[in-house]
Amino acid sequence: MNTIKYKDLNLQEGETLLDMGCGEGRHSIGGLIETSANIIGLDLCLKDVQTAKERLNDFDITGLTTVCNFGVANIVNIPFQESSLDAVICSEVLEHVDSPNQSVQELIRVLKPGGIMALSVPRYLPELICWKLSKDYSKTPGGHVRIFKHNELKNLGTKHGLEYLSFHWAHGLHSPFWWLQCIFWKNKDRSLIIKLYHKLLVWDLMKQPLFTRILEMVLQPLIGKSLVMYFKKPVDE
Repeated sequence: MNTIKYKDLNLQEGETLLDMGCGEGRHSIGGLIETSANIIGLDLCLKDVQTAKERLNDFDITGLTTVCNFGVANIVNIPFQESSLDAVICSEVLEHVDSPNQSVQELIRVLKPGGIMALSVPRYLPELICWKLSKDYSKTPGGHVRIFKHNELKNLGTKHGLEYLSFHWAHGLHSPFWWLQCIFWKNKDRSLIIKLYHKLLVWDLMKQPLFTRILEMVLQPLIGKSLVMYFKKPVDE
């Protein structure tokens, strides 16, 4: 399941979407398949970018008129000209970076006026519980260095001139999985309950049975793992 809702990006045919901090390509590949836009996935980790390229090869994209390209780049130095991209997504990245303000300013720089930006971070309460359950959770190299409250993420966009549009939560079934990992942190790779819960998540992803879809909708407002916000860059007058 993707965290970002592509329909809320208002992408038109042939436009370009930047997935900054693309990781192993989940949103980039999803965007290529579900939209009519060209996709650019960038990440600081070369290994993840290589994995994304390999995953793209697993999909049958013959017949598509759009393309998906991956590359290595730093979020504070995006290799595109000012106001050159139609939409930007940055999913589950800002909680890792040293300077969220500088990162968002750089995302705004490359976004065209009128373009949509989607930002997602771990939701405050589920993330706080993870931090409380395991001291090692937040000390993992390259891991989470901050927790965003709802208004903090909203202000991160609006104080730099973006127009706030909407928000939603995502991944209601995922919070318990991460709590279990934190509880059994030192033995999480051998924990039977974690393995069983992971099988549940995979089953839900592949089969999308009605039971888990309803459960997901019920849990999202309560313990949805991710907070997603959409902003618009004002059009110059």
